[in-house]
Amino acid sequence: MATRAIERPSLLDRVNPVTPFLAAVVLSLPLLTTIDVVSASVALVLGLAGLLVAGVRPGTIVRRTWPVLVAAPLSGVSMLLYAEPAGRVHLRVWLAVVSDDSIALAVAIVLRVLAIGVPTLAILGGIDATRLGDGLAQVLRLPARFVLAALAGIRLFGVLRDDWDALAAARRARGLGDGGRIRRWSGMAFTMLVIAVRRGGRLATAMEARGFGHGERTWARPSRLGPADAVLLGATVLVVVAALGTSIATGSFRLVGT
Repeated sequence: MATRAIERPSLLDRVNPVTPFLAAVVLSLPLLTTIDVVSASVALVLGLAGLLVAGVRPGTIVRRTWPVLVAAPLSGVSMLLYAEPAGRVHLRVWLAVVSDDSIALAVAIVLRVLAIGVPTLAILGGIDATRLGDGLAQVLRLPARFVLAALAGIRLFGVLRDDWDALAAARRARGLGDGGRIRRWSGMAFTMLVIAVRRGGRLATAMEARGFGHGERTWARPSRLGPADAVLLGATVLVVVAALGTSIATGSFRLVGT
């Protein structure tokens, strides 16, 4: 019988779940103001190196960030085909024009999406929802009702796949799963919406009966910022400084829109 390998805890597990969100903002805002290959490449390389040093395995990085790995090349296609042509034109098909400048912009866009998305998803993908709720309520001081509702929604999101599979099996057993794909999908989607609304109503009633949202709340687990959080934020600032500094030093720095 095959056993599932248990991932070893990484250094990022010591970080408060709120800190990766702050680090994502610190990383994203400066990089979104530029559109050059050098800054994005430096940020991507340093981000991946930081994840590996923190103990995140390459397989874990790929598993958590595969949506970005798929979406990044697609994000560069529109820039490649429809950017303002400049330099040598390599291909012209109706409105699509591939030139030296559009190729450079497409590569820069792909690298920038990877530089921002890969480290962010690799860190956020391993955050425990309960710890995140504690951090949002105790560190960011968000309203307890909002935090608890978001936590309940995250917990229930994991059962949607099981509900979908059970609903598909039930429809097939009753002879309702042989119709067209679009008709079958739309019928199941509407049924899932009804199930979600009913489950949400029952959950709200149960939480109301247990006193959620009334009076001052206490928390079973304290959530505080520590040295690991300062290290993560400091490392993020250093990555941004190194990326932009290298871009400016090499003369490739380019603001968005220029």
